[in-house]
Amino acid sequence: MAALVATSAGRTGERKGEEASRPLRRCVVTRRVLPKERLIRFALDPEGNVVADLEGQLPGRGIWLQASRDVVETACAKGSFAKAARAPVKVPEGLADRIEGRLRRRCLDLIGLARRAGQLAAGFERAGAWLRQGRAGALVAAIDGAEGGRGKLANLGRDVAQIELFSAAELGAALGRDHAVHIVLSRGTLARRLVFESLRLLGFASSGKVTLPPEDHAGTE
Repeated sequence: MAALVATSAGRTGERKGEEASRPLRRCVVTRRVLPKERLIRFALDPEGNVVADLEGQLPGRGIWLQASRDVVETACAKGSFAKAARAPVKVPEGLADRIEGRLRRRCLDLIGLARRAGQLAAGFERAGAWLRQGRAGALVAAIDGAEGGRGKLANLGRDVAQIELFSAAELGAALGRDHAVHIVLSRGTLARRLVFESLRLLGFASSGKVTLPPEDHAGTE
């Protein structure tokens, strides 16, 4: 089976049987049935405002959209939320931008949490050591980092999820430093959550990619 490589342009290579084993929902715009990590759930608050329910915990009937800027903007333009809810709704301006900002923050918060939990290695040498030792659940590389270093670690991390969605300044801020280029999260829940959120963020980001290994075991213990 070929590895799944998803880019911000939306080019995706599907692995056979990938979607069959995951919770599925139907996008109300594209009508595609997809795994939940490739969708965003929306709900209505008591005033009828459309809210992106990123945590999946808001009450009421959910409205699911593919995690894509184009799809969300199409839903806003064509009144898809009102049609799905069968009721008048109020859609906030710049909904896709708001979602991207929240998803980006969630990913960076997870990276910061992994650092505090001792589940993260930063820097080319430490990240490379964790990859060689088989400790890695996810490899994160700054999109503006040197190509040579990123390529070397990418080769070492062919069997883990690889995320390139954040600048060195963003990654550094998440770790409490000026910048960071190479980060590895250890196998476990935090790595799995980061991959989940990164796949959703991918559809809204203007650049970057998320590469999954042939067997999607990123973050497994």
